[in-house]
Amino acid sequence: MIKLERLTDQPILRPRQEYEWERSAVFNAAAIYHDGLFHLLYRTTDNPPHAKYGTYISRIGYAVSSDGINFYRGERPIFEGEHVQEQRGVEDPRVVKIDDMFYMTYTGFGGRFEGDYRIMMAYSKNLVQWERMGVVMDEPNKDAALFPEKIGGRYVMFHRRYPNIWVAFSDDLIHWTDHHEVIKICPDTWESARVGIAGPPIKTDEGWLVIYHAADDNNVYRLGAALLDLEDPTKVLYRQPEPILEPELPWEIEGYIPNVVFSCGQAEVGDDIWLYYGGADTVIGVTKTNKQKLKFA
Repeated sequence: MIKLERLTDQPILRPRQEYEWERSAVFNAAAIYHDGLFHLLYRTTDNPPHAKYGTYISRIGYAVSSDGINFYRGERPIFEGEHVQEQRGVEDPRVVKIDDMFYMTYTGFGGRFEGDYRIMMAYSKNLVQWERMGVVMDEPNKDAALFPEKIGGRYVMFHRRYPNIWVAFSDDLIHWTDHHEVIKICPDTWESARVGIAGPPIKTDEGWLVIYHAADDNNVYRLGAALLDLEDPTKVLYRQPEPILEPELPWEIEGYIPNVVFSCGQAEVGDDIWLYYGGADTVIGVTKTNKQKLKFA
């Protein structure tokens, strides 16, 4: 059974009170290993990230590290709302590199009416300067992540039509068709309320390893794992019945949104998988596993 191992019992990133844009929360980070460095694009908020605390704005900060644990952070966000769809912020980035380009999927939160959130996309050559592609799925939708390569000559993207995980296909990254529901909720379990992708899928010899989040009826968020067919990502080969990570440490149990572990990405270093996750929508932690240790039965 797959279980993720925490590398530290303390968060690796916390809010910085001296900067308004990330004074309340840092969480839900995209992650990628590139040119010998770990790169995080992490979500921040100026005020606590829940409507019950009042109005907040989400932005995306950038952090870089040589060891995966100790990160250097800039003084300003690298990406923040500009589009009308982003007037309440840019949320939950996920990053892949396809050929020589980085692509970031994220949620644009407008906050103008119920369901005013859309999947949006941007691209970059350097992970810091981003060009917007705008809304790529004009419906209430979130939890989007691209596959890191084309399948059958087409781009593939996870998304979430509530409450389940779907995949869609595209020739141009703008028009998405052939939607298939791939991972559904399981009533009366730890994944009974909703499921959504964590980071982009991880290619293994046995299939696409999919790490996803799931919430139960008490709004406890855990991480799960499934395996999709390499040639047909609409086909689920395996789904682990037990979670691979769940809230256990104080800063995962207590925070703005209690009892949450939520990931938007991982860095692959050889066969090692460094998975970064938000704890209680407040801070960021890290786990590590190895592809050779993964057993699918």
